[in-house]
Amino acid sequence: MAPGTDPKSALVVYNTLTRSKEKFVPMSGDEVKMFVCGQTVYDDAHLGHAKNYINFDVIVRWMRKIGYRVNYIQNITDVDDKIIARANEKGQDPIELARHFEKRFLEDMESIGVKEDVSEYIRSHDYIDAIRDQIQLLIDNGYAYRLDEDVYYNVAKFHDYNKLSGMDMKEIGRHRIEVRPGKVNDYDFVLWKGAKPGEPQWKIGLVLDGQKVELSGRPGWHIEDTAMTASVFGPQYDVHGGASELIFPHHTNEIAQAEAAYGKKPFVKYWLHSGVLNIKGQKMSKSLSNFVKIRDFLKSSDAETLRLIFCSRHFRKEIDYTDEVARSAAKKLRYIYASLSRFYNMPESENPQSAEVTALVESFRAQFTDAMNDDFNTSLALSGIITLVNSLRAFAEANSAVEKSVKDDAIRAIIEYAGVFGILTKETYKEAIPDEAYAMIKKREVLRKEKKFGESDEIRGQISEKFGIRIEDTEDGTVWYREGE
Repeated sequence: MAPGTDPKSALVVYNTLTRSKEKFVPMSGDEVKMFVCGQTVYDDAHLGHAKNYINFDVIVRWMRKIGYRVNYIQNITDVDDKIIARANEKGQDPIELARHFEKRFLEDMESIGVKEDVSEYIRSHDYIDAIRDQIQLLIDNGYAYRLDEDVYYNVAKFHDYNKLSGMDMKEIGRHRIEVRPGKVNDYDFVLWKGAKPGEPQWKIGLVLDGQKVELSGRPGWHIEDTAMTASVFGPQYDVHGGASELIFPHHTNEIAQAEAAYGKKPFVKYWLHSGVLNIKGQKMSKSLSNFVKIRDFLKSSDAETLRLIFCSRHFRKEIDYTDEVARSAAKKLRYIYASLSRFYNMPESENPQSAEVTALVESFRAQFTDAMNDDFNTSLALSGIITLVNSLRAFAEANSAVEKSVKDDAIRAIIEYAGVFGILTKETYKEAIPDEAYAMIKKREVLRKEKKFGESDEIRGQISEKFGIRIEDTEDGTVWYREGE
């Protein structure tokens, strides 16, 4: 990016709706209205959920960093078939079960550094009146019809139904379809579900064919989100995010509802979708029982490692998760901390060579900004952080001192930009290891290059025993860290 350029003006995003990269221009100046599909609270959140929320957390952090005022909303789906089914299994009240898992979900989001960046979490059941109003608009506009005690959306009436998914109607027919006599089209979806014994229910008043009717029941899944966002943002807003698996039917149905109800297009200007997290090629999900809960992951690892995993690939890409992926990310993170520590703890004094560091940092800032402004390319931006810490570590090896102002600026730049990813939040890099320990580490590196692995292992043991410092060899270089870190 050219010096003096407003970074906001250079932001480009891939819009699922248009299947192309577009310059990002919010509907109202520097204000960004952004909604991301949140959690259905019937069980604990797993790493697949974490990927989605961390991906969009990083996007929000970057938008705010370059000067946008982001009103970032997530919903809590607390009225849903899955919640009712789980409550029935446990013999609990569905609302009580939802509150229990909502609390645990928010604890998980706080533990991985996401909760603080969400402007507001909103619950589905708090918007029953808004849901009723939107259903009435769809009835009035000829897009909805009653079937017994239910209300359905007539998909055939909405001519742009496939514009987000790009699927034809034959392909849609191969997806899960609720077969029910009386539906106008097999692929019509429910807006309001009639009351059933033992389920949460509300009463709404509607006008159908000029007659006032009262229906008891609960909302369908899709209508919840559009009613909530219309209440918070109005009929149109800037960004809708979510996992790619939601493109059809959920987000497709959201567009059909909102644009048919309010007559304004586009309902959302930019649609951003994150790739799913897989295990052995299959999407991590509760239904496949191939998931790892966030809180279980954090028993043996930490949030920074998790965030590094998800920032190591572009947010739109899928990731295949394994224990080795987690171990590799932990090693990379320790390498970054160790290299930063080596530079941070250099002696400070005048050194003409310090100008090399200034140039490196200036280049890093520009490259990081360019990467993130190109559809939030965290993978490329992260490689910039690693390149810079490599260079700073090499500088520390080659020089006896660095100017204080130069060092301070370099550290500030790394911590600031790493903060977009939610990493390098600890100050362990400030603690220097003893000179004797570092000399032993360098001696060990020489022995390893000479393939004298027995002697190098002996030195590793001595360092651990004498200084409580662990040594680890990574693809990036040698890492050292205190026992227990």
